[in-house]
Amino acid sequence: MAAVFPAWIMVTILVLEASLVMGGFQASLKLERRIPLVSHEVELGRLREFDRLRHGRLLQSSGGVVDFPVRGTYDPFLVGLYYTKLQIGSPPKEYYVQIDTGSDVLWIGCNSCNGCPESSGLQIELNLYDPGSSSTSSLVSCSDQRCNAGVQSSDSGCSGQGNQCSYTFQYGDGSGTSGYYVADLLHFSTILEGSMTANSTAPIMFGCSVLQTGDLTKSDRAVDGIFGFGQQSLSVISQLSSQGIAPRVFSHCLRGKNGGGGILVFGEILEPNMVYTPLVPSQPHYNLDLRSISVGGQVLSIDPSVFSTSSSQGTIVDSGTTLAYLADEAYDAFVDAITKTVSQTVRPVLSKGNQCYLITSSVTDIFPQVSLNFAGGASLILNPPDYLVQQNSIGGAAVWCIGFQKIQGQGITILGEIFVLPIIELDRFGLDLCLADLVLKDKIIVYDLANQRIGWTDYDCSMSVNVSANLNSGRTEFVNAGQMSNDGSSPDQLQSIIASLLNMIMLAALLFS
Repeated sequence: MAAVFPAWIMVTILVLEASLVMGGFQASLKLERRIPLVSHEVELGRLREFDRLRHGRLLQSSGGVVDFPVRGTYDPFLVGLYYTKLQIGSPPKEYYVQIDTGSDVLWIGCNSCNGCPESSGLQIELNLYDPGSSSTSSLVSCSDQRCNAGVQSSDSGCSGQGNQCSYTFQYGDGSGTSGYYVADLLHFSTILEGSMTANSTAPIMFGCSVLQTGDLTKSDRAVDGIFGFGQQSLSVISQLSSQGIAPRVFSHCLRGKNGGGGILVFGEILEPNMVYTPLVPSQPHYNLDLRSISVGGQVLSIDPSVFSTSSSQGTIVDSGTTLAYLADEAYDAFVDAITKTVSQTVRPVLSKGNQCYLITSSVTDIFPQVSLNFAGGASLILNPPDYLVQQNSIGGAAVWCIGFQKIQGQGITILGEIFVLPIIELDRFGLDLCLADLVLKDKIIVYDLANQRIGWTDYDCSMSVNVSANLNSGRTEFVNAGQMSNDGSSPDQLQSIIASLLNMIMLAALLFS
């Protein structure tokens, strides 16, 4: 006997099928739960998974776009860093690594590590990489051309013992790490033509840390390693680009509110309001030509030589830095201008050497806009929350402090998570550009290595974005990246879930007809 399906079930099926056919499963597709649930554990679990996917990220369409999940926040009183999750080895194991545009190399703590944290205050499980447990792992010798390339950029070296390619990194905060290089498979999802995703792998060379010192040994913000996004040959973006797997451009959009997180992709995020400024050539970091700083529309009287780039100074973009750092002269002029602008409305106070203010109303109503003006006419506009950090309260008044810090005796301006700086090699947390997360949050930042430029625009990083990935085919393809999963997801996964949902509808019809 043929089953009789209620009209509402048939309409629901037709609507779902039409939504899948039209446009090849668009990111804007929304499924509303308007059916009675069948109390089967497996189906309910899939529905809960669907709900989770509804709040995260989805990359669709084609173009060789590689997507990484982003966690963390700029707030130094909460996390103070952004990190992502990688899968490496055979079988693959998961590792949490800090996103850092101020360094080149990906390194992970290894099983023989001395000083590696065993737990993390970030409530994540730490894992040590064991080369012996991965069937695809291999050591990198001193004769390997990748090791020789790393020697040129000081990212690798050879001691002569064991013919093993090794490294030692010392950071400006006194912490350090050393170890040896290995090669293994990186697992990731790549968006292919036809709105399909493929589980891909690629061999990469990365550091196996056997010693960590200083702040790297602390557990409060411990991760498994650091994911360097620099432009030298040993960075993962350079390695994948040289293999024709990813374009020589990456982008991020870091959320400043609602728990942080964000978007990180190998590809160019496209927005009509993007502005670009050229990278200073022949520099190891992402150096920009900062020309001036404006407060409330008025250009500050700062000697232009303060911002010039040399081996000892410059302006750097560093996503690994929580605060922003300015050279002495630039910092003093900046703070004086801010204080003069608001002195009739708020009470300036000093707190542990930092310039702070007692405020009883909204900072956006009182404090001026700040503009960092770069070569090529590109300006980075900072609203008060982009350069102020709230600390505590005193007698009913909120205490807000200047988020930019002074670099004593250095001609450097560091904009952590966004940029500005007369440069210096600082620490693992982004002291190259020390206003990193504070300044870079809630903005799309594009690092276009192929065209040697960096671009940005204000953006709500909880929204979807369009991504262009131009590989070696001479063709630009577009991907829609929306917030569909904290850990990333694929159209195939969602289509599978929708198919399960349709099966549930059919089952409901059979049970209740």
